[in-house]
Amino acid sequence: MRTTLTIARREFRSSFDSPLAYIVICIGLVALGWAFFELRGGYWQVDKASMQPLFYWAPWGLAVLASVITMRLLAEEKRSGTLEMLITLPVRDHEVILGKFLGAWGLLLVLIAATMLYPFMLFRFPWHLGPLDWGPVWSGYLGLVLYSAAAVSIGLLVSALTESQVIAVIITIVLLAFLHLIGASAEGTQNAVLRDVINFVSFDTRLAPFTRGQIITRDVVYFVSITLGCLMAAFRALERRKWA
Repeated sequence: MRTTLTIARREFRSSFDSPLAYIVICIGLVALGWAFFELRGGYWQVDKASMQPLFYWAPWGLAVLASVITMRLLAEEKRSGTLEMLITLPVRDHEVILGKFLGAWGLLLVLIAATMLYPFMLFRFPWHLGPLDWGPVWSGYLGLVLYSAAAVSIGLLVSALTESQVIAVIITIVLLAFLHLIGASAEGTQNAVLRDVINFVSFDTRLAPFTRGQIITRDVVYFVSITLGCLMAAFRALERRKWA
């Protein structure tokens, strides 16, 4: 576990050693604030004290940021040849995967924590825009934490399967966008079984209860299962390359 945490700290610190983390956090907060107040009628059209617009747009921003952050985790190591050196050290493959996952996930968690400025500033200080029900806020943030873990694990798996950062970021964005947009097709589907399957895999469908203040066990298990499954697949991809 000590080796895993060492790799995680190295990955997390390397993001802040360059302008990447600061640019990601600043652009992410500005873009999310703009979407919160302007898109789909904006916050002022909701006509009640609610943070639902934030939880609608935040997963899209996290999907893009997760794709950008994870594209270099293993793809860059393979391209530069440092991965071979890393896996020949007395470090286990699962420690490499978990360490890189925790380092990238930690950066997204910092961004998620930064977005908590919005509810506190809007409804606590310096503005008091109404009595906010904090239950859906906390459950919404739990959903974002679980979703970000799944998004990072998907990006890490893609990065483990390719040597090109460009290909990795494109594939990750396409996969995450597909898992979001597929839910919209469920309404027009006549086949009940197919509709249930679509709703089962849709990220939007899984995140919706969290924004309403509901923490449903199967939704938690869904995101945790995707995270663990992708991490195991990334481990197998790294192990296969080690013995190739």
